[in-house]
Amino acid sequence: MADLPITFGEVLNLGTLGVNLDYVKFGTCAMESDKFITVCETVNGQANVVIVDMAAGNNVQRRPIAAEAAIMNPLTKVIALRAGSQLQIFNMELRAKMKSHQMTDPIVFWRWITPNTIGMVTATAVYHWSIEGDSAPAKQFDRHANLGPNTQIISYETSPDNQWLLLVGISAGEGGRIEGNMQLYSKDKKVSQVLQGHAGTFTNMKPPGRTDEAQVLCFAGTKGDAPLQLFIMEVGTNAAGQTFRLPPQPIPFAADAVNDFPVSMMAAPSDDIIYMITKMGYLFLFDIHTGKPVYRARVAQDTVFVTALHTASKGMLGITRRGQLLQFSINQQKLVPYIVGTLRDSQLALQLATRLNLPGAEELYFTEFNRLVGMNDVQGAARLAAVSPQGVLRTPQVIQRFQQMPAQPGQPLPLLQFFSVCLEMGTLNKYESIELARPVLMQGRGQLLQKWLSEDKLECSEELGDMCAQSDTTMALSVYLRANVPEKVINCFVQRGEFDKIVAYASKTNYRCDYTFMLQNLVRANPQGALDFAQKLATAENGPLVDIASVVDIFMQVSRVQETTAFLLEALKNNRPEEGPLQTRLLEINLLGGSPQVADAILSNNMFSHYDRPRVAQLCEKAGLFQRALEHYTELADLKRVVVNTHAINHEFIVTFFGTVNAEVSMELINALLGHNLRQNIQIVVQVATKYVEQLGAKQIIEMFEKYKSFDGLYYFLGSVVNFSQEPEVHYKYIEAATKMGQFKEVERVCRDSAVYDPVKVKDFLKESKLQDPRPLIHVCDRYDFVEELTQYLYSNNLLKYIEVYATKVSPQKTPLVVGKLLDLDCNEDYIKTLLSQIPQTPVDQLVEEVEKRNRLRLLQPWLEARVTQGNTEPATHNAMGKIYVTLNRDPQQFLVNNPYYEPAVVGKFCEKLDPALAFLAYQRAGGACDDDLIRVTTENSLFKDLARYLVHRQDLDLWGKVLVKAVEGEVEAPNRRALIDQVVQTALPEARNPDEVSTTVRAFMNAELPNELIELLERIVLQGTDFSTNKNLQNLLILTAIKACKEKVMDYVNRLDNFDGPEIARIAVGEQYQLYEEAFVIYKKTKFNGEAIGVLLDYIRDMTRAYEFADRCNEPDVWSKLAKSQLDNNNLHDALASFIKAGDPSAYADVIATAERDGNWADLIDYLRMARKTVKEQHLDTSLIYALAKTESTRSSRSLSRRPTWRRSRTRASASLPRACSTRRSSSSRTSTTTPSSRSATCVLASSAKPSTRRPRPTRSVRGRKSTMLAWT
Repeated sequence: MADLPITFGEVLNLGTLGVNLDYVKFGTCAMESDKFITVCETVNGQANVVIVDMAAGNNVQRRPIAAEAAIMNPLTKVIALRAGSQLQIFNMELRAKMKSHQMTDPIVFWRWITPNTIGMVTATAVYHWSIEGDSAPAKQFDRHANLGPNTQIISYETSPDNQWLLLVGISAGEGGRIEGNMQLYSKDKKVSQVLQGHAGTFTNMKPPGRTDEAQVLCFAGTKGDAPLQLFIMEVGTNAAGQTFRLPPQPIPFAADAVNDFPVSMMAAPSDDIIYMITKMGYLFLFDIHTGKPVYRARVAQDTVFVTALHTASKGMLGITRRGQLLQFSINQQKLVPYIVGTLRDSQLALQLATRLNLPGAEELYFTEFNRLVGMNDVQGAARLAAVSPQGVLRTPQVIQRFQQMPAQPGQPLPLLQFFSVCLEMGTLNKYESIELARPVLMQGRGQLLQKWLSEDKLECSEELGDMCAQSDTTMALSVYLRANVPEKVINCFVQRGEFDKIVAYASKTNYRCDYTFMLQNLVRANPQGALDFAQKLATAENGPLVDIASVVDIFMQVSRVQETTAFLLEALKNNRPEEGPLQTRLLEINLLGGSPQVADAILSNNMFSHYDRPRVAQLCEKAGLFQRALEHYTELADLKRVVVNTHAINHEFIVTFFGTVNAEVSMELINALLGHNLRQNIQIVVQVATKYVEQLGAKQIIEMFEKYKSFDGLYYFLGSVVNFSQEPEVHYKYIEAATKMGQFKEVERVCRDSAVYDPVKVKDFLKESKLQDPRPLIHVCDRYDFVEELTQYLYSNNLLKYIEVYATKVSPQKTPLVVGKLLDLDCNEDYIKTLLSQIPQTPVDQLVEEVEKRNRLRLLQPWLEARVTQGNTEPATHNAMGKIYVTLNRDPQQFLVNNPYYEPAVVGKFCEKLDPALAFLAYQRAGGACDDDLIRVTTENSLFKDLARYLVHRQDLDLWGKVLVKAVEGEVEAPNRRALIDQVVQTALPEARNPDEVSTTVRAFMNAELPNELIELLERIVLQGTDFSTNKNLQNLLILTAIKACKEKVMDYVNRLDNFDGPEIARIAVGEQYQLYEEAFVIYKKTKFNGEAIGVLLDYIRDMTRAYEFADRCNEPDVWSKLAKSQLDNNNLHDALASFIKAGDPSAYADVIATAERDGNWADLIDYLRMARKTVKEQHLDTSLIYALAKTESTRSSRSLSRRPTWRRSRTRASASLPRACSTRRSSSSRTSTTTPSSRSATCVLASSAKPSTRRPRPTRSVRGRKSTMLAWT
């Protein structure tokens, strides 16, 4: 086993990992690479996809997925699933579905042909499906007939350039043999070629004698019945030389495997070795370059049905049906010895050892080398040594052999030829490089050596560097760097003056140097170089390589202040706390060494924060850097001493500096500035106060300025903050300061625009100041309504011009207050009138109010009349005119009635005190807007007649409701309602000629539920000869209201009125609620509804005598019929028959016959039946008539009747009817004589409370086709 040319073994067993071995087979188990194995299994009815992650320690994942097949991407955790024709691709890391597709044909084979593409084979064609984008599978070619439905597809391969496709299938042949067919398809030419074979693959190789790679097809095939052979041929590329193609090589199958055939073939691209597995578990290895078999052995007892390349071992993996994962690879230590010892193929052994750099062919190389040397074949020996595996001929001894070989005439030295071949084919080793460099340098051809170094053709060593250092330091440095000789590299840097590279190199190689000593030697000779070197040392990546303080001492020993400063700035740039003393020393060196400007620049950049600040502050003050001293001092005394040097400090800095101290210190410093030189420092103080007013407080700043009586400073300070300040005191002090500075425009502006100052305080100040121009005071008083006080001030100071300016231009709308105050001051009326004449627009109502309060309204009459003459329609103007006319009694009625512009509410209110009648006219003019006031005035002043007329004319039910309200719970009865009703009844309504007015009034009384008053009203309208006496609705309403509220008047109304809805009213009268039967009878009788009238007599009054008399008087069939039915109900058959005969009504013949049979009154029945037979043709009638005649012995009449058949009958049926007729009995329940009276009509307002009668139903006449119009217009 140890001497075998291959290594193989079991990597894992799927069974031991819990995989059901029943599903470890072709189709359900897949291995697309050496990363994953997938198995689709079903256990206990649960379908799972098992994923074995070989790259993660054979981790097993089970996913509950019902899939027929699953294949993992060869590189990433992307899985493709297949269930029937449904395909899906999932990204397991992102847990997201990437693509899906529904195939039309089932898939019989599939695999990943690239990390981005799946190859799929159906029964008829081959498809490629990319996982990128959303494209569907793309058809590549159709399956050839030789790979028809009976062929099982076992492999599908694509060439590296994806232009050649190989489909492999097997099928059963004769004699139990397995036949193989392959379809080779060219995408470029779009043609197929069918080959006989069982397995094949594509790979790239570099054929001997060519620099380009060849794409070859390798397959195990045959022609006809010939044994299987290995075919290797180049496809798809245009080779620079001859196309690579090997003659077919026989495959040495084992003697016990006559029917064996390949099932898988793979090529290891790194070794150019073909791995082939057969059905019976044999492993074959072939050399692609020669096609020769290298090894054969049976490695498995079961079929290896799926294989994949193994990256780590450069071999192959395979899975057996038992779940074994086997790994096969070349045993590099034993392959060449096996070929030499077992196969005895020295040429193949040399080729493999050379190509794969394998051991085991040393003796062969030594023998061949000696042979070539013995033949003086320098080129052959050189080439053999150059390509010898593992450098077996690249030793000092071989070099010595070439040195000893004699030179051939006209040719280079054998050693140089050897070096030339080695350089051409690769890199020289250490010994070869030294031996080559020696003569080259001796000849002064260093550039050639430099060229080989740049091409990485030489192996660098310390010895080679030493040789180069004698002539070229740069070349030596390059060699030392590659050979990793730190000490000599640094020496080269020193010699070249490249000090900056020393630190980087030493840090990179972790080499420790004595840098201090190097700096001491360098600072005198090259200060700048020493500075650069020191900076590199101090800022090394892993920390300073020298002591910074020591370096400072080195530089200062030679008084190199500039270099010391530069070094410390670089070394201390990280501003670490532990570097505080060095930061202080840096500043001291410059402040005491005559370079304060450098220290100032350092401090201005805020580079350091850990130095001794008090020490630096003192040094800055001594050096005249007062600004830096201020920044560093913390004691108030020091700050006050330094801050007054404003001549040497930037003013902007001073302003900024105040922002770094608290308010208390700031005020002390401001005090110091003002006290030291007020004129010089006032501007700075103003700037500081302006910027920090919120922190310092405006009040404190104002007090400070006032302390030094600096009103100009106060003015400038407040002027910069007043526009943004919300403090009243700031605005007041600014007005005060501006006044004292004579800045009256500013005083006016602030008084006009500011909304913050205390108006009373400012007003008083301005009055006390007695400015020649009172406009600031005018603005204050105008804005804050001190108009009267302003007017008094201006009038008292004889500033009448400003009164006019104020009233005419500033605030004309406040003229009323001005006028009022002038009147209080006893100003001349002519002046006031003149003033008013100059004001075109002013609030008239306010002006009138002010003047009216002082009883001087007539003062405005000319001015108002002028405005009216000009066409002014402003209500306030006309209100004032109305008040004046009412006061003067200048035809006020005409004004109140005809003027459309005054406001009735205003003028009416004014008139109430003078003349309520005029107030009524004004309120009446409002058209309803002042109804409440109108009611109040008329009621309080007993103007009920006017109110009544107004109410009737207004036709407003809501308004009526206010005056007719009853005294019920929660409501107050309108006062003097009786007086108002009397005026409505006696005056307003009789005067009315508009039916709508009458209608609204009646409805108002109805809504107010005043039946007695309504009756009184309606009697006035209907019974006293008005235009509405014959109005049907009013007559209906009068009667109905009486029915409800005054029953004793109903009969009188019925007799006196003629145009009312009698049937409707009568129906209500007989209701259970009212029971006015006599009135209802009279109504029916009067309206000629005699049927309903006799119904009342029969059903309600129940007076048969009156009913008979009424029927006899009317002599109407309907009346007689109702009387007859009632008589029949009361068992008065004799009178009932007489009534039925008078009515000519046979409708109740069944009841009549039954009653006659019961009473035996056949004689009276005969005339009724004869009457009935005239209109009714019924067998029952004839039978009863014959029977009655028979009972009264009127034989002849009965015979006469029997001879006149009026219907088809037989003796049997006639005789059979007699008993039935005789046995008929009247059933009182069979007659329902009446219907329940209907509910009241919807238009009958007062009958709304009537309830359906609960008494025995009585017949009524249905009034159909006569729609009630009672009160329809309401």
